[in-house]
Amino acid sequence: MDNVQSQAAATARPNRHYFTAWRWHFYAGLYVVPFLLMLATTGLIMLWISATTELNGERGHVSPSGSPLAVSAQQAAAEAAMAGGTASQYIEPLGPDRVAVFKVDAGEDSTTVVIDPYTGAVVETFPWRAGWYDFANDIHGSLLLGNLGDRLIETAASLGVLLVVTGIYLHWPRNGSGTPFAPKLAARGRAWWKSLHGVVGWWMSLLMLVFFVSGLSWAGIWGDKFVQAWSTFPAEKWDAVPLSDKTHADMNHGAAKEVPWALEKTPMPESGSLAGQPAVAGPASFDDVVAFARDLGFAGRFQVNMPAGEDGVWTISHDSMSNDGHDPWGDRTIHIDRYTGNILADVRYADYSPYAKMMAGGVPCHEGDLGIWNLALNTLFCLSMIFLPISGLVMWWKRRPEGATRIGAPPRPQDMTLWKGALVIVLALGVMFPLAGLAMLAVVALDALVLRFLPGLRRALN
Repeated sequence: MDNVQSQAAATARPNRHYFTAWRWHFYAGLYVVPFLLMLATTGLIMLWISATTELNGERGHVSPSGSPLAVSAQQAAAEAAMAGGTASQYIEPLGPDRVAVFKVDAGEDSTTVVIDPYTGAVVETFPWRAGWYDFANDIHGSLLLGNLGDRLIETAASLGVLLVVTGIYLHWPRNGSGTPFAPKLAARGRAWWKSLHGVVGWWMSLLMLVFFVSGLSWAGIWGDKFVQAWSTFPAEKWDAVPLSDKTHADMNHGAAKEVPWALEKTPMPESGSLAGQPAVAGPASFDDVVAFARDLGFAGRFQVNMPAGEDGVWTISHDSMSNDGHDPWGDRTIHIDRYTGNILADVRYADYSPYAKMMAGGVPCHEGDLGIWNLALNTLFCLSMIFLPISGLVMWWKRRPEGATRIGAPPRPQDMTLWKGALVIVLALGVMFPLAGLAMLAVVALDALVLRFLPGLRRALN
């Protein structure tokens, strides 16, 4: 008799753990599913817009004829195209047969002006970063709701980590149930959907973690307050350089991220001192700065930001996150004093912190900027992220209870209350991802306190 009871207890223990994981997987999914569908759909839209069209018009072709005009002459042509406009950013042509691009500001509006570098003719104009890509990006990052949307999405991405961990546990083979790498094609009904859901999730689990973590690194709480604050480039490494109240993030335009993640929170240097190393004869002109960048070996697409205000600096940059190239190791950002022509700061990939180096590769991979293989992989990933929530809904529909008053949550483990089984997970996840921890704590409180005194609501949630 004792042996029989011991065997039963041993069988019940992992069963309780399985149902606890399933229950958490289910409740996290209730929140995450609509966000995952949104993120995958908008991500797929941005991926293919970026791959097939032009964000800034820089892929346009021209017929080379002699030598290109001085960039200052091209700037004058771009500004003349917009009444009262002032150029604030320049994108070097991708090659000798490609256009030059200027961002021209007039009041509150910014316009992309595409120039033939050989003739100075205006090829086209359109609002700066205001196309379908940027509209999808705004939804992807904030649901068009500002900080509220950012927090909602951060909670979903944080709980997405819980979905991955519990999903791997649920799909792990048990009692000789077969391999996790291939679906059970002979299965029928809900079992077939469960097998396919598990296999797709299994194969995509590592990539999901990469996407969730890289996306969270932009988020307003975990990203801005924790990871980015710890990993940003310290301006103190520059030698006695005067610093501005502005940060590199001020060079971003709207939701678009146009400076490296590692530098967003780093203060900008200021012009107007004798600090730095000689670069060009002061005062530094636009032509001098561009010529200096070319002499340094900046080839193909690089960007120059003009000084903003009396104490602003010239900024030369090339980074993979901004689509300047496919090589994160080639990241480089240089600031030049507008009066003396001295280099005030020169930040390269080697200067990034370990986490910032990971982001230098992770962000362009997240955006599908590293080549055809990255485009194909991210397309497969986005389609998988659309399939997983849909297949999860199909499985729920097939096992849903009769009647419309219950949502059909997985069975509550016997002899193991939900809050006890989840305490360690809540604490660990709460430390790593605060918004996910708060969401899980709310579920634990609901289960342990509220539902105990509301049996009708308990029945509806089970």
